[in-house]
Order: sequence, then structure tokens, then C-alpha cells
Amino acid sequence: MLTDYHLHLRSDDLSASAAEHFTPANAERYRAVAEERGIEELGVSEHVYRFAQALDVWRHPFWVENARDDLDRYCAFVRERTDLRLGIEADFVFGAEDRMATLLQAREFDYVVGSVHFLRDRAVDMDDYSVWQTARSPEQVWRQYFQTLGEAASSGLFDVLAHPDLVKIWGPQRPLPEGDLRRYYALAMEGIAESGIAVELSTAGLRKRARELYPAPAFLEMALQAGAPVALSSDAHSPQEVGADYDRALELLERLGVAELCVFDRRQRRLEPLSRGRAPGPFDGAGGDLAASAGDVGEARRGE
Repeated sequence: MLTDYHLHLRSDDLSASAAEHFTPANAERYRAVAEERGIEELGVSEHVYRFAQALDVWRHPFWVENARDDLDRYCAFVRERTDLRLGIEADFVFGAEDRMATLLQAREFDYVVGSVHFLRDRAVDMDDYSVWQTARSPEQVWRQYFQTLGEAASSGLFDVLAHPDLVKIWGPQRPLPEGDLRRYYALAMEGIAESGIAVELSTAGLRKRARELYPAPAFLEMALQAGAPVALSSDAHSPQEVGADYDRALELLERLGVAELCVFDRRQRRLEPLSRGRAPGPFDGAGGDLAASAGDVGEARRGE
């Protein structure tokens, strides 16, 4: 079995409406590509900050600007008018864990993808509110990022830890810390081990300036040693990106001896045998460097 649980039907464009994206026809466009590429389990996980109810959790200016949709209408659409699994991508907001838990527990999601986009009120992956503008050094950013990732894993809010080394998204545009990066990965491993959370292997990083899978092989190897199962996703923002570059992801999983993937139903997880399907490569659809420049266009606002 192949899965793709991290995808977005809704455009990131602020002028776009939920009504034009949350339609059976749009969902079918994603499903058609998934079937072509041998992906059996497909789920949608829109950003929590897109929904007005998220402002009960956090009123960051970015959230206030984006919170235009109704969360319950989204849930009803996915459940009643598509065959997709119902998920949500929920940010870890330090200090707002109880409020986020209330929002999530009030809905019957199949899974919750947990993301670290903000370090307190500064963003890792966009120019607005950028943590890189105020940080003293890349070492400071990386240390805080992976500490926060561990806190997100420990929170118990999430089923999947999304793009777990997102901090590298800018590639050469932001300097890496010197030396072995595993000392930063290690900061998240206790939370991953204790929580039993699944770790996402995402091909989205190949379409970003990082030009790498999320996470790096060394991080994934450490997470596997900590007992984490794997969820496979593309973080697609268009139908053509569904399952993009899965050949690269499957090669890494095979090299690390991963033979099963996570499957979710109403927040219950099981493991299913991994199969290769028909995974597109870098010259198939939106995969690899051919789509990198297009994928970079909206990255300064939010690309994951």
C-alpha cells in the first residue's frame, strides 16, 4: 500500500475561496492522480489557520489574516462528498496546547498532522515574521526548532509529525550550523520515542529550495531507532504533486529497511505493508527540479 495523507485542496491565495476548492470535482482531480500512481490511501489535511475557529487557539497576525473558512463545513464536505480521509494540519503553538486539544477533539478527524512552523511568534518558513531576521545564529534557530519539535511530539495532540526538519526549507539561502546535524535531531528524539508519534517522510522538500526529502536520512534513521513508524506524504498543493517523487522516498525507505506504512481511521493507527505502486520520478508531472521553481513561488507566505 502507498499513502498520501498530507495534501491541500485549498489554494494558498488569500483571494481564493473555500467554495471554489472544496468541491467533489476538485477532490476527484487529486484522486485521479493518486489512482494513476498506485496510491490507495488519500487524505486531505488543510491548514488549521485557514479556519475561523482557530482564532480561539491563537490570534497571531498571520492566523487572523488567513482564518476565513469554517472548520465544520470543511469536515462535513470531506466526510459527505468525497472518499478522502479527513485530516488537518495543526500547528504546535506553545502555551496553547489545551485550546488546540479542545478544537481537535471536537471533530472526528481520521488523523492530525502536527507541524512546527513557528518558534513562539516567529516563522521558520516564510519571510513575514521570519525568525531568521531576529536570530543570533543558525545554531540558535536549529536548536530552538528541534526542541520545539520534541515538545510537539510530546504534546499528544498529533498523530503524525509533519516535514520534521522544515527548518532547512531555505536551502543555501540560510546557512546551516556547522558540524554534524544529528546533535540537533537528537533534541527531538525523546519526545518522539515517548509519544510513539509517526514521523512523516515527505517529498515536498524536493520541490523547495532545500532540494531534499523531509526529513534528512540521518533524522529518519534516528526516529526509526526511537521506534517511530512512518507516514508517507507529498504535501501536495495541486493534483500533479500527489505522490510526486515517491521513487526517491521509496528508495530511502527500502535502504533503511522500512516495510510498513501508517494507515489511519478515526485517530486509530495501523500498519500496512509497503508496496511500490507507480511512483513518479523527477521528470513525471510535478516532481523534482522541474517543479522546484513553481513550488518556490508561494514559499515566502507558507509552502508546507
